[in-house]
Amino acid sequence: MTGPDVRAPDLATVTPEPVTGHGQEHRVAALTLAVLLATGALMGSVNLVVDGVLREGTARWAYAGTMLLLLVLAASLVVRGRLGPAHTLALVLLGDLIYLVVVLCIEDPLRYATPLMLLFPALAAAWFLEPRALTVHMAVTTGVCLAALWPSYDSTAALAVQVGVSTGMLNGAATSVYLLRRRVQRLLAETETLTHLDPLTGLHNRRYLVEQADRVWRQARRDGTRVCAMVLDLDHFKRLNDEFGHAVGDAVLSAVAASLAVAVRPADVLARIGGEELVVLGSVNDAAEAGRLAERLRSAVARGQGAGGHGVTASIGLAVTRPVDGEDPVAALWRLVDEADGAMYRAKREGRDRVATAGVPRARSPRAEETSS
Repeated sequence: MTGPDVRAPDLATVTPEPVTGHGQEHRVAALTLAVLLATGALMGSVNLVVDGVLREGTARWAYAGTMLLLLVLAASLVVRGRLGPAHTLALVLLGDLIYLVVVLCIEDPLRYATPLMLLFPALAAAWFLEPRALTVHMAVTTGVCLAALWPSYDSTAALAVQVGVSTGMLNGAATSVYLLRRRVQRLLAETETLTHLDPLTGLHNRRYLVEQADRVWRQARRDGTRVCAMVLDLDHFKRLNDEFGHAVGDAVLSAVAASLAVAVRPADVLARIGGEELVVLGSVNDAAEAGRLAERLRSAVARGQGAGGHGVTASIGLAVTRPVDGEDPVAALWRLVDEADGAMYRAKREGRDRVATAGVPRARSPRAEETSS
């Protein structure tokens, strides 16, 4: 039996991030477009040494200058290493306009400069642009095809057919690649989300807890607050499993997770780190506030009942620390969790279903599995 996804976003509504969103994606976009520009320039430069392809005089020099411009743009993208959505759209539209320049420099455009040359900017637009910018590119593609083919056809009907076929193929290919890209992004987003979730309870897992340490410590230092960790261990949970079966135990654990998810504050991190042990990590102004939150969580556990009315209580260990500059947040996290864990065992010894507070944290280095999970 599985519990509700009480802390994670609904996967059905995940919105994929743009490929050129930020960070590494900027560099991927820049390098990819640089390769496309350089490839187009090198392929197009072949026409400079083939007789009868280019018009003589100014047209040949304009064509050579255009190919050189493509190489310069490619080199600048490699050096810069970053490319945002606006710059991507500008480069894609520039690619469309360069096709027009090529058409004007070619003796026989239908033979040596077909609209298929626009496939490079079309695919780049499909993979890197968002819907509004992609729509702009598709409209420009239609206009460019019309302008490029106009001089080669005397019949309006024939021109309309060729423009329709060319733009249909180009925009159809762009649409297909865009839909494929969205599907890939959605799958990646879902996979990323699932790596942070406990499959039974839907709570965040140990990996997510570790990843959030830096954010929590940074926020606490900025606000001048303290970080608290609460380790919750369900009382007599093994007895419950042995007496009623693991299905009942799973249902109770899921019900407890749902109750805790409602009780914690939005900025707190609630994670299942193994078995019936859960951790809550958050910022507090002082130890008294942390104690009130721990009592609220203890009451929430008692309210969480699975099918059949089975329920449990929890022993909670609480530890509070004030982050200092220069410390490793992950190491500090596990030191704090260790202290809370020790306090939790004291709560067990003192009768269970209660909160115990840790004393002064002791220092230790995190275990390898803790920093890598």
